[in-house]
Amino acid sequence: MKPFMDKDFLLRGDTAKVLYHDYASQMPIIDYHCHINPAEIMENRRFDNITQAWLGGDHYKWRLMRAVGVEERYITGDAPDREKFQKFAETLPFCIGNPIHHWTHLELRRYFGCDLVINGDTAQQVWELTEKKLKDDALSVRGIIASSGVQAIGTTDDPLDDLRWHKALRDDPSNKAVVSPTFRPDKAINIDKPDFADYIAKLGALTGKGIKTVDDLKAALLQRINFFNEMGCRASDHGLDYVIFRPADERTVASIFRKGLEGAPITEAEAESFKTALMLFFGREFARLGWIMQLHYGALRGNNTAMLGRLGPDTGYDAISTRECSQAVAGFLNALEVDGKLPKTILYSLSPNDSAMLTTVMGCFQGAGAMGKIQHGSAWWFNDTKIGMEQQMLNLANTGVLGTFIGMLTDSRSFLSYTRHEYFRRILCNLLGDMVERGEHPADMKVLGEMAKNISYRNVARYFGYEVLA
Repeated sequence: MKPFMDKDFLLRGDTAKVLYHDYASQMPIIDYHCHINPAEIMENRRFDNITQAWLGGDHYKWRLMRAVGVEERYITGDAPDREKFQKFAETLPFCIGNPIHHWTHLELRRYFGCDLVINGDTAQQVWELTEKKLKDDALSVRGIIASSGVQAIGTTDDPLDDLRWHKALRDDPSNKAVVSPTFRPDKAINIDKPDFADYIAKLGALTGKGIKTVDDLKAALLQRINFFNEMGCRASDHGLDYVIFRPADERTVASIFRKGLEGAPITEAEAESFKTALMLFFGREFARLGWIMQLHYGALRGNNTAMLGRLGPDTGYDAISTRECSQAVAGFLNALEVDGKLPKTILYSLSPNDSAMLTTVMGCFQGAGAMGKIQHGSAWWFNDTKIGMEQQMLNLANTGVLGTFIGMLTDSRSFLSYTRHEYFRRILCNLLGDMVERGEHPADMKVLGEMAKNISYRNVARYFGYEVLA
C-alpha cells in the first residue's frame, strides 16, 4: 500500500516518476486563464485565515458542503470563519475521489508544510498552523505567485474595465509576473438578457459613442479592443451557453439590434443571428491583432432558481449541458477560415461527450503558421478531475497530436490553486509513462522528457508569445 500523497503521488511506474521529477516538476507556470482579482496582486493581499484563502468565492467547495447537508450559513452566510472551516474540514472525509480532496492536501503541503489529513478532528491544528503561516511574506499574494514559479497570469475582464490595476502592475518594478487582461465581452452580445440595453448604454458612455446601430456597437467595441491591446491583452474569452452559428444579412441583424435596444422580446433564432454576427466580428479583429480566442461553452446555468435569486450567479448551481454543437463549431471556424481571419482558438466544452468531436473538428482547421493553432483546451470545470484530464488527453492523443497541447490552467479565483498545475503534470507524466510501460511507445527519455516539458510549459509560452524561460 502506498502512503497517501507521497513524492510519487499519481506516478505508477518508473518512467512516470522520471518524467515528472526530472522534467516536468520544475517548469514555470503560465496560468493563462483564471478569475483572480488583479487588485489583490497589486495590493499584495494577505489572508487572515485559511477560510479566506480557501472558501471565499470557491463554489467547487460550496457544492461539496451542501451535498453533505451543511447549512448555507456556514457556506456563504454570516457564520464565523473558524466555524466555516470546521464544516469544510468535516466535509472532506466524504469526498474520496474528488479532486478537491487532493487539491486541498496539495496546497496544505506545498504552501504550509503540513502533512496532516484534514478532517473534523484535525481542523483546529490546521487552523492554527495555517493562521500562523499566513503571516509570513511568503504567503502574501505576491509571495505565493513567486514561490509557485508563476511567469504569467491571464485574468478575465469586462470591456468596461478601466484596467487600472493591470497598468499599475505593469508599471511596478517590484512585480515580477506578467499580469495580462483577457477581453470577455459576453454582456455585449447577450441580446436576450434583460440588462443588455443598459450595458450598451454604459459602453456608449464610456467610449463617447452614441450606439444606435450595429456599426456603432462594433466601433465602440473596437475602441475597447484596441485599448485592451495597448494594455497587453493577448486573448479573449467567451462564455457561451452553446456554440452558435446562424448567419443573417446585415439588415436582419440591424433589425434585431434595434429590438434589443428597445427591450423588445428576442427569439432564440434572432439571438443566435445577432451573436453570430458579433462573434464573427470579434474573430476577425482578434486575427488582425494576433490574439487568441477562447470559447467556453456547455454550462447549464442557474438551475436552482430559488438559490440563484438569493445568492446570484456563480455560486454553485450550474451543471453540464449536453446540447449538440458540432455543426455550429465547424461552421463558425470555417466562416473565419474562408476569409483568412481565423485566429488561434482554444475550444472548451463542459460536456465530456464533446471531447472526441472537438479534437476531430479542430483537426480540419490546423495549418502552417502555428503549431496546434486550434486547441482542445484543458479539461474544464466538472471535467477538471484525474479521469477527466486523462480522457481529454487520450482523446487528443488518439485523434489529434498530444505533443502540441498547451496544457493546464487553473480557471480559479484562489491564489493557492497553482498546485493544480502540479496535479496536471503528475497525471500527464503518468499517462506518458504508462504508454512506455505497456510497450506502446519507445522508452526514449529525450523525446518523452521534451514532450513533458513542452506540454507542461513551453507550448503555452510559445502559443501566447511569452519568453520561454526553461
